[in-house]
Amino acid sequence: MVEYVAQAFGLVGMTMNILSFQRKEQKNIIFMQMVGSIFFAVNYFMIGAFAGALLNIVGIIRATAYWQRERFRTDKLGWVFAFGAMYVAVYILSFVLFGTAGTPRNYAVELLPVVGMLITTVSYYLGEAKKVRILGLVNAPFWLTYNIINFAIGGIVTESVSLVSIIIAMCRYDFKKESGKNEKAES
Repeated sequence: MVEYVAQAFGLVGMTMNILSFQRKEQKNIIFMQMVGSIFFAVNYFMIGAFAGALLNIVGIIRATAYWQRERFRTDKLGWVFAFGAMYVAVYILSFVLFGTAGTPRNYAVELLPVVGMLITTVSYYLGEAKKVRILGLVNAPFWLTYNIINFAIGGIVTESVSLVSIIIAMCRYDFKKESGKNEKAES
């Protein structure tokens, strides 16, 4: 029963993350991803993927900071480094505090979501919805691999469908604008 509840939390997180990329404004993308991170944190804790859970908790903090960009002045590069330091701390804690065996395989597996989180942080820092989508394409394979290894169904579906959602959103918002600019320039 616990497994089903855990996966249900992941599916709610999945829904929020997939829908986030269909938002036009970066602020709305970040807000929906913040809500998705809440559900994924619970999901990962319940399935024993502690690095993923802790990274999602940091992700909630990160999303809050970038969602309130003006208030927290997240246009400063120091934020990227601060969150990067938190990701490294989570990586270390997954071995020290949560007892993940220190094998080469585990070192690599636990590094996957750390890299994914760093990519997302950079996309938030850059401050444009288009860049969030582009870096989302880069980020997704790291989390997809982590989710497959940990059998996080919501996470697997999220990253798979997010890739499609990102491409659709890029066609709707990004490529459409670029082709419009090219047509105007040729006139």
